Amino acid sequence: MISKKRFVSLVVVVMTLLIPSAAFTQTSEQKALESKREQLQNEIRNINRLLFAEKKEKGTILDQMEALDKKINVREQLIRVTNQQSNLLNRQINANVKKISNLREDLKALKDDYALMIQKSYQNRSQQSRLMFLLSSENFFQAFKRLQYMKQYTDYRKEQGEEIVAKTDDLARLNKDLNEERKVKDVLLSQNRKAKNQLFNEIRTQKELLATIRQNESKYTAQIEKKEKEAKKIDKQIDNLIRAAIAEANKKNADKNTIRNTDTSRFFLTPEATLVANSFTANKGKLIWPVEKGIKSQGFGVYSDPVYPGIKHESNGVIIATDQGAKARAIFEGEVIAILSVPGGNKGVQIKHGNFISTYYNLSEVYVKKGDMVAAKNELGTIYTNRNNGQTRLKFYLYEDTSRLNPEEWVYQL
Repeated sequence: MISKKRFVSLVVVVMTLLIPSAAFTQTSEQKALESKREQLQNEIRNINRLLFAEKKEKGTILDQMEALDKKINVREQLIRVTNQQSNLLNRQINANVKKISNLREDLKALKDDYALMIQKSYQNRSQQSRLMFLLSSENFFQAFKRLQYMKQYTDYRKEQGEEIVAKTDDLARLNKDLNEERKVKDVLLSQNRKAKNQLFNEIRTQKELLATIRQNESKYTAQIEKKEKEAKKIDKQIDNLIRAAIAEANKKNADKNTIRNTDTSRFFLTPEATLVANSFTANKGKLIWPVEKGIKSQGFGVYSDPVYPGIKHESNGVIIATDQGAKARAIFEGEVIAILSVPGGNKGVQIKHGNFISTYYNLSEVYVKKGDMVAAKNELGTIYTNRNNGQTRLKFYLYEDTSRLNPEEWVYQL
């Protein structure tokens, strides 16, 4: 029969063996949350650096509102993630407190058991007593069994001593971990209080800006209309250039007697172009950014107006804010099929990747010409910097033949 104290000890040992897997899961979750928090903090720094220019002229009210709206959204995400980290640490702290309590109880039981065993050993400590215990055996088999018992007793006493040392070390380590976790939690709570104060100030600024806009609603509406008119002009030229490129490419293949195709809605792919297209498709979600560094300031698709949520806008590409002097770069190998030049606007470059077309607009200077073959990361031109607000923004579009694609689904973590 196993004594009650020994049974409790065995249960604690088994539980100790099971605990590390749960602790590892929590540590991995904590690392993932910390990585996300650092990413959001970096995004806020980039928003401050790239969208809020340190100039007297802050740009249009629309630009200010969009930048502030994005910053508030990211700040709210940061607060949520920090809360998740704090809650996870709470669970870890509570679990460690419980483990420490159980370990102390188990350690006390072990020490009591060990003290009792030492006391009995002391009472039977003489060599003569052990020798008489063996010689009083009725037969050799009983003497052998008694000798084995004495050895097992000695080994057990040694094991108990080692287990006490190990559990004492575990207790010290858990106490150290607990102190560290409480320090980390205090830092997180402090940072979260700071983030909430910053969020409060940003929301207050947003309300003040909203009040200014509503006092001069016509000016805000005019800015929206101007922006949408410019976007439609660019979209129309991009569509026309793509259709012209399709017609030109298909005619060239027809002249080579490879095809008779007058369709201007899709490219006829040669075997070489098919390889490029297949490779481009295989890299979906892994394509490089069209700038070396930057943040997405406007995503793809339909979105609500930051001032009047009932008003919807549509973006056929994405807008990326970057540093002054930054260069646009090719996201994949391909052929330059067109150089855009919007009247009253800036320049752009279109690159064909099989039957996919990437477009880089809002360039002040272009480094390539039609017909050039480029590789991924090749510089295409300098991105234009707005003199009024100091912002440098690239407008990036992606098409498959004449169908618009969401660049966020193709470019890595865009």
